[in-house]
Amino acid sequence: MVSQTPASDVSASILRSQRVRELTHDLHKRLEDTVSEWAPTETHAGFTRFVQMQYLFQSEIQALYHDAQLIKLFPDLPERCRVKAAEADLADLGSAIPEAVPGALQSPTQAQALAWIRVSEGSKLGAAILFKHAVGLGYSQTRGARHLAEPEGGRAKGWKAFNAIFDNLQLSDEEEAQVDQASRDAFARLELLLRTVGTRATNAQPA
Repeated sequence: MVSQTPASDVSASILRSQRVRELTHDLHKRLEDTVSEWAPTETHAGFTRFVQMQYLFQSEIQALYHDAQLIKLFPDLPERCRVKAAEADLADLGSAIPEAVPGALQSPTQAQALAWIRVSEGSKLGAAILFKHAVGLGYSQTRGARHLAEPEGGRAKGWKAFNAIFDNLQLSDEEEAQVDQASRDAFARLELLLRTVGTRATNAQPA
């Protein structure tokens, strides 16, 4: 069972967040390359595909943001959820809600859920650049790019606050392994969703 523990009880050799970042570096880079290939956010079509991917991912994990046990660890978790914002953005973009993609996360352990949420939260940092692209396309924090808008208090502050709790959770060796694998699985899922959205768009084009 995941629980909070004083910072002094956590190994100072390497922070959990740092370890996970290093373990997912290759997948993070591959996802960035996939975005450039399938959903370049400098174009309307590419940006729409990106928002479709974000909606699918956020809808798959939205229940985690409202999990009572996780909220005990992260009290502001429900406010961090972006699925409604992404849904509203799709409407602004004139896009229908995309069909669900098989293989969504099912019945994760608490440690696995934490990892998936953290991947979602980390994407808010990179969203700063994507938000600028959206503004260039005529969208804003109230139209088309709500889910990319800067959170209250700032992107860095929210990320640091999340990691401060994440790094000081008391996990068993098994749970640590679950966090590592689930973090990689979440990045892989994002890439799959984006490729699926891109393929659907390509197949929908007239021959």
